[in-house]
Amino acid sequence: MHRGAEPVLHAGSRTPRRGAAPTAGAPRNHRARNRLPRNHRLRHLTRPSGSERSGLADTRALKQAGRGTRTDMRLAVLDAGSNSVHLLISEVVGGVPLPAHSLKGPVHLADQVAVDGTVPPKAARRLAEAVAQAREQAGRWRCDRLFAYATAVVRDAANRDEVLETVRAESGMRLAVLPGEVEAELTFRAARRWVGLQAGPMALLDIGGGSLEVAFGRGALPDFAFSLPLGAGRLTREFLPGKGRPGREGLRELRRYVRATLKDVAARVRWEEPHTVVATSRMFQQLARLCGAAPGRDGPFVTRRLARTDLREAVQRLSRLTAAERAELPGISAARCRQAPAGAVVAHQAMKSMGIDQVTICPWALREGVLLRHLEQGAQDWWPSPVLRKEDARSGPLSGGPATGPRSGPSPSPPTNSSTSSGTSPSVPSRLPLGRAPAD
Repeated sequence: MHRGAEPVLHAGSRTPRRGAAPTAGAPRNHRARNRLPRNHRLRHLTRPSGSERSGLADTRALKQAGRGTRTDMRLAVLDAGSNSVHLLISEVVGGVPLPAHSLKGPVHLADQVAVDGTVPPKAARRLAEAVAQAREQAGRWRCDRLFAYATAVVRDAANRDEVLETVRAESGMRLAVLPGEVEAELTFRAARRWVGLQAGPMALLDIGGGSLEVAFGRGALPDFAFSLPLGAGRLTREFLPGKGRPGREGLRELRRYVRATLKDVAARVRWEEPHTVVATSRMFQQLARLCGAAPGRDGPFVTRRLARTDLREAVQRLSRLTAAERAELPGISAARCRQAPAGAVVAHQAMKSMGIDQVTICPWALREGVLLRHLEQGAQDWWPSPVLRKEDARSGPLSGGPATGPRSGPSPSPPTNSSTSSGTSPSVPSRLPLGRAPAD
């Protein structure tokens, strides 16, 4: 919350705002406090003067004020990505999804794609196993809705239908496959909500395992969004294979390919002259940490930035090391140590060709974008796959108590029957302990 900003209070509360003068007759040592009453319940923010305008500040205030209040609903997003299956469970307070639990299962799909572009059966079964585990966790948390989707590696696989069928048959989950442009739009929606409308015209960069998403907009939604085949995993497989030091020729060809692929999109972004450039995705977060940004343990509300000059040095540093040596660097995980050089090249070339000197790292991305669009519009008109509801499952995946109100212990499981959504499609992973897993 900005210094001196008025807290969001329940109507009728007499709690004075921060900095207000003491009331008449108050003792000399009286201090005005913005402490919330015990029966306080946050209201939905519907006006742009709230979190949509000032972004991070109001989101942080809602997180702090929402502690101990009753949640509106509990939603889950299952992201079957290039490196892992990530389940994010959020409790919605005042119209804002606050992270309650996070679970990751490594799958490393990007490293297992065959030369012909297919995902091997063994990798598909491993994906199905991780999806089943995530679905079980969502059931234990009694989530009201579960949105499950696969990103670029599955979307672009030559045997995509077979992979999706394997997952459905072995886990009971039908993964949605969102177009890359829709992923970019949803990620932009989340980043805009995080930074707020006051950030002005905003550009977005998101490096995944299979694609690079680029978007620009002046309002809550992007004016244009693109998905380019510049994912760190894809480019590593094509230009920098192996676990040793990248070859000079491979790096040279990679830069040439990235520049050519970015040419038209970069010219459009450069012409728009964005006031704010936001970068999402784990790759950008790890590169920022490598270049000196605050570690993740400092929390999501610490401002993290990545300068192009620092990134250029990081590209040189990463290209001199083997994969094992990169994994020892600050911020670079073992899961992404092979992809780090390609990801750094894409990030640097994108910033250079778009005329961007610095990006701000945003902890919200595709998963939060899915939740925000559901909260604003519902899922019936745009989500391309059945959305699992707790009242539709018998064997535990999404069974449990009421859709709203306090949650106290499990309740009987209703019958199984997945609801189908109609319509066509145009996806803070940090562990913040706002909730506790219910006992079985």
